[in-house]
Amino acid sequence: MAREAAPKLQTIDPAAAEMIKRADELGYSTAFSRAAKMAACPIGAEGACCSMCNMGPCRLVPTKANPDPVGICGATRATVAARNMARHIAAGAAAHSDHGRDLIFTLDAVAKDEAQGYELRDQAKLQTIAKYFGIKVDGRTAREIAGDVAAKAIADMAGQKGELNYLKRAPKKRQEIWRSLGLMPRGVDREVVDILHRTHMGDDQDADHLLLGAMRCALGDGWGGSMMATDISDVLFGTPSPLVTKVNLGVLQNNEVNIIVHGNEPTLSEMIVRVVNEPEMIEYAKSKGAQGINLAGICCTANETLMRQGVPSAGNDLNQELAIITGAVEAMIVDVQCIMQSLSDLSTKFHTKFITTSPKVKIEGATHIEFDEHHALDIARQIVRLAIDNYPNRKNTQIPTHVADLVPGFSHEYIRYMLGGVYRGSFRPLNDAIMAGRLRGVAGVVGCNNPRVTHDEAHNYIVKEFLKNDVLVVQTGCGALANGKYGLLLGEAAMDYAGPGLREVCEAIGIPPVLHMGSCVDNSRILTVLSEMATEGGLGEDISDIPGVGIAPEWMSEKALSIGAYFAASGVYVLFGVNSPIENSDAVTKIMSEGWEKIVGGKMEFVPDSAEIVRRSLAHIDAKRAALKLPPYDASKWGKSGDERMQQLLALKEEERRKAIYGAPVPAE
Repeated sequence: MAREAAPKLQTIDPAAAEMIKRADELGYSTAFSRAAKMAACPIGAEGACCSMCNMGPCRLVPTKANPDPVGICGATRATVAARNMARHIAAGAAAHSDHGRDLIFTLDAVAKDEAQGYELRDQAKLQTIAKYFGIKVDGRTAREIAGDVAAKAIADMAGQKGELNYLKRAPKKRQEIWRSLGLMPRGVDREVVDILHRTHMGDDQDADHLLLGAMRCALGDGWGGSMMATDISDVLFGTPSPLVTKVNLGVLQNNEVNIIVHGNEPTLSEMIVRVVNEPEMIEYAKSKGAQGINLAGICCTANETLMRQGVPSAGNDLNQELAIITGAVEAMIVDVQCIMQSLSDLSTKFHTKFITTSPKVKIEGATHIEFDEHHALDIARQIVRLAIDNYPNRKNTQIPTHVADLVPGFSHEYIRYMLGGVYRGSFRPLNDAIMAGRLRGVAGVVGCNNPRVTHDEAHNYIVKEFLKNDVLVVQTGCGALANGKYGLLLGEAAMDYAGPGLREVCEAIGIPPVLHMGSCVDNSRILTVLSEMATEGGLGEDISDIPGVGIAPEWMSEKALSIGAYFAASGVYVLFGVNSPIENSDAVTKIMSEGWEKIVGGKMEFVPDSAEIVRRSLAHIDAKRAALKLPPYDASKWGKSGDERMQQLLALKEEERRKAIYGAPVPAE
């Protein structure tokens, strides 16, 4: 079934709606208006188009006259759909793993004292990851250890034989499954090249075999490049812990220089954070008529700085154009991934400086200031000064007032600490809560936004349904920012949305019912949590035994497909919204669902309807509970605990309760 052009309701975010209206009034296009005008290609959307050689492109759309078409070379619909999916997964794995490679290079430069402005902020974590690589730490300096870690990590990126070192972090049973199927990645780069080769015209033409290769490539991303990116970011910039900050377009300031960092990598943005807080730079901004400098983020660069330094976020992926349309952004600084080319032209309609910084990314019309970690502070100061110099050019502005508090920064280390304490950090209390039935299960709701569906709606609906059904939710990327806008990443959300068992858990531990775990690359943190839950005991021996699911409600990028594939290969039931890019092939649909579940215990399904995603997810969680011989989920057993103040608040009428919490009446949704 082909996708429609765009939904009637473009967004549930009032700030975004205000800026979409302003763009329409000014006659400027956005992703929303372009989606409304441009219908999705029905052939490509269903995986029915093959463009692997110049004999095509071939359109493998069934008709009455030709119910099972093949390409000019004879390629079947299953081969074409599997080949397209494998290439998407390889591209996604390459993107996130290349992010990891750049961080490895930065770590190596720090070890050699050649990286201006960087330091080894979490040396305890450096020692932890050194052990994963079998590196000696006793009696050695942090720089010596860092140099060896960088060398081992690069060797894993480029490995040709053997197995990635980080695969040993998975439960033993999971490793045995991978090894028996030949799914242990040899090296991140080799697996990407392997997929590109086998999907070339005339190579691998067995859908099942193609998708096994795609799983191995994805595992190289999740348990290799992405996991290394997360770990090395923590070493260089600090392991996140919870803090309070703000999200949505209302974080922009009328009387300050507004700088937005956007993309996916933290290396430059961390230096920008440092520079905007330098007293001399603040004074320079004041000399131009501003009262100060306001830094905000968009997309996953936002998540990186949000969870470590509390830098406010101007929103998720579909907010990027809307931020410029406020007229209040002096500079938008981008690195890699999820950056719309439209920003270049749109910035000329206002006064915004659009600045590309990565040697991998140039965009026509943008100012290019290439980043180099060896001169990071100098480059950051150059960019910030350029933004400040642009402040006097600001004209009419319209900044939405909508802004919300959120609590980001739940690394797997902090989750372990908050559950068990300083001296006995453990996932035992989480496992016990699931075993007792206070928690029905766990869910990761992650991924992108997509203007083919209503902005933020699926993220918000699915998470609220999970909370109501006592499912603890973790989020990363644009999904986390989506629900941050609507108050779900606050402790108070447990009272507003959580079922009785989940609410008790949140009360006891002091956590929100939705935990922000970082950027898209930090989905590797969720893998670590699942591994520790499996090895803790009581919930089986493997990730596939855990009553949990993974959801990408509004996916749009190839990275999302790689993430979904490595979670499925790790034993997780993964559901994608929007549409199915393999809909044209019943065979491939069955392989990635029933076939994968038989061999690896996880599966990937594409389900456009959010209510059906919830139904399938809860049925899966309940089935896993039954397989573990846990008591059936029964919400009526819980909700009678809690301190006196909590009970008083719950007893108040909605309006009175909101006034008691927030100090003033706040209208309900």
